[in-house]
Amino acid sequence: MAERECGFAPLVFRLHGGAPQVVREVLLERGWEEYDEEEQEEGDWNLYWRSSGFRNSDYENILPWQRLNHHPKMSQITRKDCLARHMRRMKIAFGTALYDFSPAAFILPNEYRKFLGVYNRNRTTDRGKSRFWICKPVDLSRGRGIFLFEDIKDLVYDSSVIVQRYISNPLLISGYKFDLRIYVCVKSFSPLVIYMHQEGLVRFATEKYTLASLDSLYSHLTNTSINKFGMCYAMDKERVGRGCKWTMSRFRSFLHKQDVNEVLLWHRISNIVTLTLLTAVPCIPSSPNCLELLGFDILIDASYKPWLLEVNHSPALSLDCPADVTVKKGLINDIIDLMNYKMIDSFRQKGYCRKRSVSRYLRPKISHGFLLPKILHAPPSGNKSWNQSVSGSSSSQDTRSNTGYATCSVHLNSKSTGHEKDPQKLYDEINDEVGSDDLKLTTFNSTRQSHRNTPSIVCKLPSLRVHKLKSPAVPWNRGTQDRVVPLCRVGDFILTFPFNEATWKASQDQADVKAITNEVHKLTNRLVSSFNEKERTKMESSQSIGSRDKFEPLLWGPKDPPLLSKCCSLNSEVK
Repeated sequence: MAERECGFAPLVFRLHGGAPQVVREVLLERGWEEYDEEEQEEGDWNLYWRSSGFRNSDYENILPWQRLNHHPKMSQITRKDCLARHMRRMKIAFGTALYDFSPAAFILPNEYRKFLGVYNRNRTTDRGKSRFWICKPVDLSRGRGIFLFEDIKDLVYDSSVIVQRYISNPLLISGYKFDLRIYVCVKSFSPLVIYMHQEGLVRFATEKYTLASLDSLYSHLTNTSINKFGMCYAMDKERVGRGCKWTMSRFRSFLHKQDVNEVLLWHRISNIVTLTLLTAVPCIPSSPNCLELLGFDILIDASYKPWLLEVNHSPALSLDCPADVTVKKGLINDIIDLMNYKMIDSFRQKGYCRKRSVSRYLRPKISHGFLLPKILHAPPSGNKSWNQSVSGSSSSQDTRSNTGYATCSVHLNSKSTGHEKDPQKLYDEINDEVGSDDLKLTTFNSTRQSHRNTPSIVCKLPSLRVHKLKSPAVPWNRGTQDRVVPLCRVGDFILTFPFNEATWKASQDQADVKAITNEVHKLTNRLVSSFNEKERTKMESSQSIGSRDKFEPLLWGPKDPPLLSKCCSLNSEVK
């Protein structure tokens, strides 16, 4: 891999078999290079992207310049049986009113008797009126193995499944059932930091909805992997059009024409995401330099109430239609921005090697100033660690001007005085003087240009490719990784949690789940009350998410996301 001008190297990505092709395309378009196992050292990469989970050793050995696209133990909410258990636990702990967005679920065969009791009780209380149920294998995706039933005699299974109450009154568009695929990025679990993407997908069934035929998967399931084989997939369907997908932008236009409080609808969907992820916080260990892209499937019923269907690990990123291209390419670009790469990350092992080679390269005979990157090592106690600013990611609009380099001069007369500085101390002073090196890679060219005609000498390092060695263990302070207040927006990613100082404080270290749920409940009550004229003055004086809070959160969902604080004092004119 050839180095760039002035010693800069491109960022390197590593894809595991089965990783989406769109990830490779986007990274190559951004100027990245793909990792080559034959030519590069084991840790000489910046991003490792897998569809499946990582090994424990991958998390334990992660280095400061590296990122992984999964958190550990995410099956706690992406496996259907685990999610059902967590939802049941949270309903018991915090009440069914708060967690009323998840249909009743039973894990079979262990809970067959419990389900049978509920089934018989419903038939008695409803005077024989039928209720519909949906059965799903706990560990399969893409709609495989799913079926609906009304009579328990039709419940047949040969593996672990969950049975849920079927939402039989979905909101329809021209008679077609649909759900929303919401893309959620969890940047950290300790503290909990959640971003929701403005663009998503609306997935349609390809045959008109009817309860008369429970066997017709094309009218009841919205999975693209199923509907693309339907006879009506390529047909121009009323309002829906060809295929089975809309972008979220198109859905907003549809919603705008309906008699619905859009602000509350978007906020309730955001609450579903927050409260669902909150169930997993005690189970998922803190892992620096990781993030997780999840696909939340949300169904809206005829009364405009949103329901959580499931949470998808490694949501599909294939490009099957124009809507996919529009949504998913922008999504991947914004995910890379959320990873907050800095200029120093392109050096990888070389940045660490500079520290070990300091005595060899900082010679008194160099009389000119020279440029050194901020060193990848944990500074002495009291000094600011570079990774304290990792979670303060910035979008293209928030790029800073700090170069992350320091100029230092070494004089000839210091050679034999006996008072020359120890190289380690010199590097520590450089670290203190440089400050933040949070610079976007898009500024590389301008940085190179500004230093071309300077009298500085860039220190060159020997090649690290002589031997294929494992990356050195770099000491770095992981405890400060995600302690900086996150940005409220990165590209089309909107920060939905934390949304004020109280939730930020409650999510640190051992998360105070009770305090967080109380804040979520209070915010929802404010939004509901703000549509009452009598309460408006009171809401405007509220300080919990007001202007004096260091957070200025946005409301996820609307085309132009308004400040959440303004939504607490505006009526339904906010769209």
